[in-house]
Amino acid sequence: MLLQRPWSSLCLLAGSLSQAWGIGLSEHPDVKAISLRTHSLEPPYLDSDMQSRWWDFGGDTIIRTDKYIRLASDKPSRDGYIFSRVPLTATNWEIEVEFKIHGHGNLYGDGFAMWLTKERAQQGNVFGSKDKFDGLGIFFDTYKNNRPGTVFPYVMAMLGDGKTAYDKDNDGKANELAGCSARGIRNANIPTKARLTYFADKSLKLDLQYKSENEWTNCFEIPDFKVPPVAYLGFSAETGELSDNHDIITVRTQNLYKHNSGSNKAAEAKAKGKSASSAKKPTSYKGEKKSSWTWTLFKFLLFGLGVALAYVAFTMWRANKRDHRF
Repeated sequence: MLLQRPWSSLCLLAGSLSQAWGIGLSEHPDVKAISLRTHSLEPPYLDSDMQSRWWDFGGDTIIRTDKYIRLASDKPSRDGYIFSRVPLTATNWEIEVEFKIHGHGNLYGDGFAMWLTKERAQQGNVFGSKDKFDGLGIFFDTYKNNRPGTVFPYVMAMLGDGKTAYDKDNDGKANELAGCSARGIRNANIPTKARLTYFADKSLKLDLQYKSENEWTNCFEIPDFKVPPVAYLGFSAETGELSDNHDIITVRTQNLYKHNSGSNKAAEAKAKGKSASSAKKPTSYKGEKKSSWTWTLFKFLLFGLGVALAYVAFTMWRANKRDHRF
């Protein structure tokens, strides 16, 4: 089924995930992952009533329920977006997005963005979304405007303060927090994916899959990073005179819980202390156990001897009584 709305309207849909996926850090033995259905998407994207509980779609977004969500088509001057209806408030999380950038022309643009911002579902001129945003934007830029020496497509992160404009003329050079070249991410022969992992106030890491399946390439890792505590997850794309298809296939978001290694170590040390304490007194423990067993055996033998003596005495008494009768 194919749904389309003009740029001024919203199309609602939801992607519900009922199971957890083992991805990235969620496979780590020290990390527990719980799927967040409120921030995940998979076909058919729509609820049974063709609406959504968790997501807003708008602009030129096209929904192909069995294949993709097309934020911007391979036509000039298109832009569209999807944004979560509720903020992502998890302390630690991992978001894996399967996407596809493809088209027929040798010249193409402009790209798409992934957002974690205080604003939501506001169209604008930064890859189809609002400029001067407050929060995190990650841009998958396929068209080179003016960045000598940089290989495109280029993926970069920007932390907006709500006041600073995106340096569009220079492909975000003035705003770049971290980034990497990703030649081959467009028209790739394998499923292209991005995996963003965040541990509160500790690190933000982006890995990409586009060279070969199940091979992840680290794009960047930023230490001591802080995402706004209340941020909406969104995606947007735009085309200008040049164009491409920008598709979102799946979004898989998980809440990450790191095992309390400090408590585990303390418990382990406590257990070791108890073992060591027990090991210091092996003779006493064995002696007590042996003494207890010996005393039990002695009481049993004593009881048996008492029964035997009582039986002998009874036998003698009966024999004596019989003799007196005769």
